[in-house]
Amino acid sequence: MTQAPVISVKNVGMTYESRDGVSNTVLKGCEFDVAPGEFVSIVGQSGGGKTTLLKIISGLVSNTEGEVLVRGKDVSDALRDIAMVFQSPVLLPWRNNLDNVMLPMEFRKKATKEAKAHALELLELVGLGDKAKKYSSELSGGMQQRVAICRALVSHPEILLMDEPFGALDAMTRDSMNIELQRIWQETKRSVLFVTHSIPEAVWLGDRVVVVGDRPGRIIADIRIDLPRPRTKEHRYSEAFAEYVSEVESLIGVSGAIS
Repeated sequence: MTQAPVISVKNVGMTYESRDGVSNTVLKGCEFDVAPGEFVSIVGQSGGGKTTLLKIISGLVSNTEGEVLVRGKDVSDALRDIAMVFQSPVLLPWRNNLDNVMLPMEFRKKATKEAKAHALELLELVGLGDKAKKYSSELSGGMQQRVAICRALVSHPEILLMDEPFGALDAMTRDSMNIELQRIWQETKRSVLFVTHSIPEAVWLGDRVVVVGDRPGRIIADIRIDLPRPRTKEHRYSEAFAEYVSEVESLIGVSGAIS
């Protein structure tokens, strides 16, 4: 029997009004579901509303049309089940890495010994167990982003939202982080929504790739990626992978990764 979706985006639209009273529609009629434990990539041209869509799903921004449901409840009633990783790690430089990971638990007044033990387990999971007492200034960009992922996971969220988390990394570090993220996702079983400008990255990571059209942003395709797990670098050179990338490129109207 098919499981009920953990996220349901139903006819979601977003219209801003500028200071001079001009309406600006960013999103229109967006609809898709995310199953429990599914990894869904979102791609589209810059300015198409991908980040706005992610912020609406996170509850950071209120949509002006439609609704977002988490396990059948309005997203405003399910914010504790959602965590977000941003483009920048946004670590507090005066706190060590363990304390940065523990920040959400402190906000919730749940900074227990059990929570601290879980935070240390997460740092071990991403290969930073020996860096718990170090500071962000002592880490590389990729390591900092791993700490940010641990911070997002420490509160046991059901849903992980990621907004171009590897966009500022060099190509080699980005490839390593793709492999690391796949491993973390497979071990934690979270549902992931992953916004990226890289079509190959979206295909390599995703169970599905949701393509957002130009403004007003709307879902123009939802492509299931039938590649085996776990995926390796060798899968990037397969004919099937190349066909998926070409299909997404043709929908967006670009050649190669979107910059």
